[in-house]
Amino acid sequence: MGLDVLLTINLEEFINSSLPKINYSDVKVENCLSIKPHPILFDVGIKDYPIEVSNHEVFQKIFFKGHNTTIPFDLFGASFWLLTRFEEYLPFKTDKHNRFNYKSSLAYQYDFIDTPLINLWINKLQLCLNELYPNLKFKEHQYSFISTIDVDNAFKYKHKGVVRAIAGYLHDVITKNLKSFKERFLVIVGQKKDPYDCYAFLIDVHKKQNIKAIYFFLLGDYGPNDKNQAATNLNFQALMKNIADYSSVGIHPSYGSNSKAQQLKIEISRLANIIHSPVIYNRQHFSMLKFPQTYHNLLKAGIEEDFSMGYTNYNGFRASYCYPFNWYNLENELLTPLTINSFCVAESTLKYFSLKENKTLMDLALPIINEVKKYNGQLISVFHNDTFNEDMKKFYIEFIEIAKK
Repeated sequence: MGLDVLLTINLEEFINSSLPKINYSDVKVENCLSIKPHPILFDVGIKDYPIEVSNHEVFQKIFFKGHNTTIPFDLFGASFWLLTRFEEYLPFKTDKHNRFNYKSSLAYQYDFIDTPLINLWINKLQLCLNELYPNLKFKEHQYSFISTIDVDNAFKYKHKGVVRAIAGYLHDVITKNLKSFKERFLVIVGQKKDPYDCYAFLIDVHKKQNIKAIYFFLLGDYGPNDKNQAATNLNFQALMKNIADYSSVGIHPSYGSNSKAQQLKIEISRLANIIHSPVIYNRQHFSMLKFPQTYHNLLKAGIEEDFSMGYTNYNGFRASYCYPFNWYNLENELLTPLTINSFCVAESTLKYFSLKENKTLMDLALPIINEVKKYNGQLISVFHNDTFNEDMKKFYIEFIEIAKK
């Protein structure tokens, strides 16, 4: 909220102060805003607190409730619980990639995953403070939009090496996929553009629309879930250097690096050597987040900003917040310098729910965009280079024109 805060445990000093006041204690004090604290901000360690979510006419959804106070729940404690991803330190049901399942989240179960709930709470808190202290001035946030592009597989057919090219032809023959066989041949001999080569289109759109874009490149060793070009491929390196001339570039750590801190450092070093620049941006491949190991490893590897906070299979607000924030390590009780940038909309999820619910991509994207704009937040989208057919290109242009305003 942009306010300077003075903390005191001296009751007499608090009562006698002429400053705007929030009483965050069990002691009753007149003529100030009051919040009854939950133990979460005073305890050390990770405990499985019982949580009951209630509907509220002003704050929509609340938990850690208090009584006979101006704010009907511990807004600070509840915000901390959501922002730190407290529930992801506790035992939870995983998906097939051993990730936290969005259906296990409090936000999904109580129907506020589509809302940056903490931002709503902050707005309501400001209104309450303004009623008591009309002269208070709050920070005015500026809406921003960042388009991020994940490059899991830079080219569909080109620059894969002789062995993978032959294997691809054999697969087409065995599966009797004549269309793929013909397309592969035409691309490799240079008579047709590679289907995943949309980079000139993206650079042109970003330049015309004057928007910030970040490309995340996968530079891991080949594996079942890591099938990009080899990092040593000169054509692939030339692509990354070219992109880095127009946009920011970050690392997309391989699936195989999730439990290997040294492999993560190797991949970051590969990218830094190719673009001749420090690598400070990261997004996890498959958005693989394991608390606190993932973020701990990223910090040790020199990453300053992460863009993995979101779900790959549901559009919404994983941390219930649409501003950047610093990661707090619950295990070490430490606020870290790692900046968390949350994404809330991905084209792959839009496509899935578009078919499932018979809605257009924009019908699904617009409510999310508007939620972020409502709080002058930071909207971050995720697109993949391998999805840009002609229909997706048209949608992307429409999406950017709406998202950037």
